[in-house]
Amino acid sequence: MIGLPRPAAVVCDLDGTLVDTVPTRITAWLRTFEEFGLPADRGHVASLIGSDGKWLAEQVAASASRALSPPDAEAIDRRAGEIYGELNTAPRPLPGVAAFLAALDGAGIKWAIATSSRPAQVGVSVAALDLAQPPVIVDGQAVSRAKPEPDLLLAAAAALGTAPDGCWCVGDSRWDVQAAIAAHMVPVGVTTGSATAEELRADGALAVVDRLDRLVGAL
Repeated sequence: MIGLPRPAAVVCDLDGTLVDTVPTRITAWLRTFEEFGLPADRGHVASLIGSDGKWLAEQVAASASRALSPPDAEAIDRRAGEIYGELNTAPRPLPGVAAFLAALDGAGIKWAIATSSRPAQVGVSVAALDLAQPPVIVDGQAVSRAKPEPDLLLAAAAALGTAPDGCWCVGDSRWDVQAAIAAHMVPVGVTTGSATAEELRADGALAVVDRLDRLVGAL
């Protein structure tokens, strides 16, 4: 792929990038906000999927002219994760994911999953990938603030033993792209989540594809 350097390592988002879980995420958040008496617009929530859960809750509250205390944001994030766990019973890998991950392994390129999710929300989706070996996973519990802050991606690069500027960051949301740029990684977007190609490019994605196996040629 023109303009995309071969990576030393790849950091992948999970929801909407590797597994088809974004609609489930949106439903879980909407139910949570209803429980907490916070008005929430589906489109607004969809646009925030992939970001740090506490930050997401704060953004939705702010749109309703309400401020959340840190404990309230934590409680909302935790409840959204619980509801998501109840709903996410049969996630499926997205088209092209198996071929992309196999190509990384075949090329000897290390990779990791970096997700803003809490640990309890990750296992079912990772199991759906049916991998031969457990992947390196850095979840939202590892940092105080996840995407769009770069900390999660930097932790993933450290876990892989690779300098951030040698890594691709592959994700479906604007927050993945923004975090990648802040971490000095190569931002690569995929349009299998809530963000459009135009939004991903506007935030700085160096390449945007509609499925991950389109990236195999650049490996």
